[in-house]
Amino acid sequence: MELEEKDLENSPAWLRVWRSQRENIQILVMALALALLIRTFVAEPRYIPSDSMLPTLQVGDRLVVEKISYHLRPPAAGEIVVFYPPQQLQKYLQFQGLTQKQALQQVFIKRVIGEPSQTVGVKNGQVWLNGEPQQEDYIAEPPDYDWGPAPVPENQFFVMGDNRNNSNDSHIWGFLAKERIIGRAAFRFWPPNRIGPV
Repeated sequence: MELEEKDLENSPAWLRVWRSQRENIQILVMALALALLIRTFVAEPRYIPSDSMLPTLQVGDRLVVEKISYHLRPPAAGEIVVFYPPQQLQKYLQFQGLTQKQALQQVFIKRVIGEPSQTVGVKNGQVWLNGEPQQEDYIAEPPDYDWGPAPVPENQFFVMGDNRNNSNDSHIWGFLAKERIIGRAAFRFWPPNRIGPV
């Protein structure tokens, strides 16, 4: 015992710190690894930087994006999805001055309107799905443009912002491929007065 204490006293400072704090350091490393795994595969926080989803989501809202559901099932109409930009949108972002790398790293949030094999159109301030007008009480105002109608291709989706006339969405750049979707906006955790499911 005396020999071990003497060896510890004569050892370098970093080794003494390691021996005395080894358990704490191991816990910290495990916690960081677990946080990284959760962020990569389960859920991650995101904030809303624009008003394209008004009135549902406001600038500065902070959300939990859940990533597991879409490995088990496809996105459904009405769900709010977070995604990396498709190629057409990447080109637009580069035209606006972003580098290719910056454009690839941008993240967007919109509502799924049309699923694969459905026909989507926008006419006379109304969204039409398979020839039926849609009741959308969550939008800021009716769209002031016409689009389509067009069928949604397999493994792709038609997405729109709830702020229809101020949203860079599928009516501008086309359909969103399933593989570009990161996850589903599941829960708003900020600000405190609007905490709850999205």
